[in-house]
Order: sequence, then C-alpha cells, then structure tokens
Amino acid sequence: MYHVIYDGNCNLCVNLVRLLETLDQGNQFLYVPMQNEESLKAVGISAKDCEQGIILLNANDVKQRWQGSDAAEEIGRRLPFGEIFVEAYRALPGAKWLGDRAYEQIRDNRYTLFGARENTYRSPYPACETGKCEGTVYDNEA
Repeated sequence: MYHVIYDGNCNLCVNLVRLLETLDQGNQFLYVPMQNEESLKAVGISAKDCEQGIILLNANDVKQRWQGSDAAEEIGRRLPFGEIFVEAYRALPGAKWLGDRAYEQIRDNRYTLFGARENTYRSPYPACETGKCEGTVYDNEA
C-alpha cells in the first residue's frame, strides 16, 4: 500500500488525485492532503517537507518515499502498463531533466496557473484518520 500526499487546495493536484482514484479505487493508493498536519506528523513528514511537491510514501516502510517528479514517475510505474511509459520517458535523452524542470515550474506556480480551491479536498480513500495512517508500519512497530 502507498500513501499519496498531495496539495488538497490545488485544483491541478486534486484533479490528478481524482483521476488516480478512478483508476486505482484505493487498491494501491490511499491519500493524505498536505494540509492534514496531524496525519503528516504521524509519518514523520513536516509542512516544510511538502514544499517540494507530491510525496509517495511506502506504507510498509515509511523510510521509503519519493517526492516531486520522482513520486509522479513511481505512481505511474504502479499503474497498469505504466512501467512501459515511464521507462520509455526515462530512455529519451534529456527527458528526465526537462520533466524535472517542468514539474518544478508547475509546482511553484500551480495556484497562479490552475487556481486554488476554497476547501481542502479529502479523498474517499483516506490513508489517515485521527493521526493514525492505515496500513502503515511505524518505526516503533517494526
């Protein structure tokens, strides 16, 4: 199981999460908005950590995490036929570098480009409730 930590106030981010919810239906991915500081604290993630973009967290090993464009690629790998597309993208000379720069620009300007939501989006597939994250193996439990 993986936890996707996303910006629940960003229109683009929420639309991408909704697409992922439709494709996955909570089978591999559960979701935590970056605005849920109590739940983030439970898995050792700070608001400052979230400044670098989306985070994908392995619920079975909270030390294994991906962020930003690396998280987007890892999510893509886990979707049906996604590995093929991610590997093709990575094989193109300069594509990873260009993708990383594009991700940074979109991340840093997401509210200007796509607007902000009035209310934080909460997924119907939440990873965390009341500070405890479903399926997560915490350091003190391992």
